[in-house]
Amino acid sequence: MVQPKRVALAYSGGLDTSVIIPWLKERYGCAVVAVVADVGQGDDFDEVRTKARRSGADAVEVVDVRREFVAQYIFPALRADATYEGRYLLGTSLARPLIARVQVEVALAEGCDALAHGCTGKGNDQVRFELAYQALAPHLAVIAPWREWTLGSREEEIEYARAHGVPVPVTRERPYSMDQNLWHLSFESGVLEDPWAEPPAGMHRLTVDPERAPDAPAVVEIGFERGTPVTVDGRALDPVALVSHLNRLAGAHGVGRQDVVENRLVGMKSRGVYETPGGTVLAEAHHHLETITLDRDTQHYKALVAPKYAELVYNGLWYSPLRRALDAFIAATQETVTGTARLKLFKGSAVVVGRRAPRSLYSHDLATFGRSTGYHQGDAAGFIRLFGLPTKVFAETNPDLSRDLAPRRAKVPAPGSASEPGG
Repeated sequence: MVQPKRVALAYSGGLDTSVIIPWLKERYGCAVVAVVADVGQGDDFDEVRTKARRSGADAVEVVDVRREFVAQYIFPALRADATYEGRYLLGTSLARPLIARVQVEVALAEGCDALAHGCTGKGNDQVRFELAYQALAPHLAVIAPWREWTLGSREEEIEYARAHGVPVPVTRERPYSMDQNLWHLSFESGVLEDPWAEPPAGMHRLTVDPERAPDAPAVVEIGFERGTPVTVDGRALDPVALVSHLNRLAGAHGVGRQDVVENRLVGMKSRGVYETPGGTVLAEAHHHLETITLDRDTQHYKALVAPKYAELVYNGLWYSPLRRALDAFIAATQETVTGTARLKLFKGSAVVVGRRAPRSLYSHDLATFGRSTGYHQGDAAGFIRLFGLPTKVFAETNPDLSRDLAPRRAKVPAPGSASEPGG
């Protein structure tokens, strides 16, 4: 068994990680350093520090990585069009590798010989944390209390906390769990474990009910440079301010809600409800800007890469060689993705209503159904003959295999019959 002397714990201030502090000290007789990464969860960090100390932490480190989170984790995924299973914009998945990295950096600076996290043995986060540990500090031991201790319920945790002097909130418990950062707010477990049950009224926090959203739409313009959002309505904003502003704007119009059943890495299906207001707007804007700035083959191939990129992030492989290699490909595709997308936000929807770019590949002269000087329609005949040549040769060579594809001959009605038109 691992016998650590000093453990760096990924600390959130919630019940689980607060209980873990005295449990680690009791089980291993070690010192505990509580590590908090500020990724935009909106906590009162003075209160978090106080709670960690009262729970028995020997040291508490709070590190503000909000800008890094947006610029180096969120925006690369945005440029990749990464959406897991077509729905989930990876809010938690993107934050975990950064939180783990902050934890490792503090552990090395504090002379820790082990890392600990509060993830359960059923979720994806345990994989995300521990794969990051393996990539960044494989020599440090890993402790996962949920896979070791005998506490089997929230009630038992509360009882343990009270017995060890750990502050326990007295507010009414929510019937679900939440995780928030700058990119999203997620809800899981509890009443949401029934996929037929509608999310509780008033549960959402970042978005208004679309039915109660303003009756007048909002129009917003997002400016990009090489695939990275840099302006809103012509005003330059730093990454954190840009995402925060769009969260407020889109959230006020009910944009960004998703209710999905997804396939967890560990093998089970789970139901998650997500609010990603600003991210929904940015993803839609970026995709539509690419439609006029990427050539057809690159756009189509990138659409094949995007699900793989999302899968890597979801599965905790942010620090993998493949993810880094895909980033190099994506960076090349984004060289021309500079321009502006205009969107209309209205009662839960974010619809692109305009896009323009200095290197736009859209040519009005080529696309118009009017008179065109750059496209000769007669050229299409030769193109179609050559493009369809393999199909024609196959059909002529294999008439038996093509018989089922042949059109049925229509019966010609006899003159004067009832089935004749006008009869």
